[in-house]
Amino acid sequence: MYQALYRKYRPQTFDDVVGQMAVTQTLKTQLQGGRLSHAYLFTGSRGTGKTSSAKILAKAVNCENLQDGNPCNCCKSCLAIDAGSCLDVLEIDAASNNGVDNVRDLRDDAVYTPSQVKMRVYIIDEVHMLSISAFNALLKIIEEPPEHLLFILATTELHKVPATILSRCQRFSFRRISQEDIAARLQYVAYQENIELDVAAANVLARLADGGMRDGLSLLDQCASATTGELTADRVYACLGIAGIQECGKLMSCIAAHDTAGALELLNRFYAEGKDMGALLDELACLTRDLMVIQSAPKEAISMLSGVATDQEVKQLSAAFTSAELVRMLETIQKTVSGFVRSSGRRMDAELCIVNLCQPELQLDASSLNVRLTRLEDAINSGSISVTKKPAEPVKKQENIVTPPAAPKPIQEKQPTEPEKEMTGAFWSEICEQVRKELKPPVSGFFAPNGPVQGRLQGDVVILRCVNDFAKSVIDKPDVLEIVSKKVSAKLGRPVAATVSDQSKPNTGRMEQLLQFGRDHSDVVNIKKD
Repeated sequence: MYQALYRKYRPQTFDDVVGQMAVTQTLKTQLQGGRLSHAYLFTGSRGTGKTSSAKILAKAVNCENLQDGNPCNCCKSCLAIDAGSCLDVLEIDAASNNGVDNVRDLRDDAVYTPSQVKMRVYIIDEVHMLSISAFNALLKIIEEPPEHLLFILATTELHKVPATILSRCQRFSFRRISQEDIAARLQYVAYQENIELDVAAANVLARLADGGMRDGLSLLDQCASATTGELTADRVYACLGIAGIQECGKLMSCIAAHDTAGALELLNRFYAEGKDMGALLDELACLTRDLMVIQSAPKEAISMLSGVATDQEVKQLSAAFTSAELVRMLETIQKTVSGFVRSSGRRMDAELCIVNLCQPELQLDASSLNVRLTRLEDAINSGSISVTKKPAEPVKKQENIVTPPAAPKPIQEKQPTEPEKEMTGAFWSEICEQVRKELKPPVSGFFAPNGPVQGRLQGDVVILRCVNDFAKSVIDKPDVLEIVSKKVSAKLGRPVAATVSDQSKPNTGRMEQLLQFGRDHSDVVNIKKD
């Protein structure tokens, strides 16, 4: 029967564990010095060697012929543990045995001495899945176990383990395995299995493994069984249904050029070829992240790139975007990918995401506006856009032209000059404020900026327009008119008289027109007083 590669090539000694030198070396030293703890807690992301190291430690503490801290894998105890026939070494899945009754049964059996090996070992995988009552039941025996008992706990979510358990265990953190180490291990496995694995394909599989050796071996197993001949990077992309380095770079180039039509055409081709929209946007997000990293830390960025595109291509694409654009793009992609969980139209969501990436002007949120302003500032600073002021037109010199005297103007209301316009705005408000300081209530209350009295300047006369006859009777007094005249004259710098008119009377406007006509044509019409 065929055995999966990740099971066939599971590490059998501490030296076989890839990328966890700090953990394995410490455990080997403890085994050689006889300073083992009674409880260990292995934590880290998936596929980094936690369970494998736990099984190796279980063999090592019972090995009859320890080899430099590693189990010999030849003695009776090692063979029985590898075969799974040793009843004193138990591997328990906490996800399916998370009740308090399961832990109580374990605690009752743990007091018995081992029958086949030197120490009874309990490996509890995904220990964070235990209930609170189960943790409480496990607490006492972990704190004071018998001499023949060893606990090895493993978890991917350390924050869910109670502090009372953590304080009673020696904790070892398994870090993510680097892409170089995963690629080298995949090359070794491929050589052992007679698989022609290209170097580029190994690097792609290592990147997709995301720090987990088990994921890398599973992907290698899947791709090797789906194709014959040499396993290249293109075949890996075709087998796993992802776009690939060149295609993802083309899509990013279309976004940089704001070529919406070209980007949608590429997306449609990917969809027709069966590419997964979620995987495509994940690759686009990784490439966007690489561009942002290389802009923020150009010297250290090469070692931090995800490998979605070549280093040269990342450097070229990074010059086409600003930091604000990359942040907005990454937020847009992540928002779209998170919405795939409850969306039934992934293609439509992906197309909308691509359109928003190509055309930031479609969005009016603060992030999109910041992108447009940043791009404009960069263009001005680089000199690709120049801002120049339009030169003022020269003033033409007027010639002396003799014009005949104008005919008498028809009787009409004179258009207000610039000071007249000011009387209805800030000018009149300032006059009212000064007049109120000179007058006493209730007269001062009539000179509010929007009150019953409004001023209008006609030539050298200020007409105080009252809304009714009562307001006119209050305002039309010599002392009040003198104060208004004094304030307006001081403001304009010339003598100005003050008069009052009642706007409630229909003929007031006509009378003012006649008065104004007389002032404008005083040289033609002479009015004699009796």
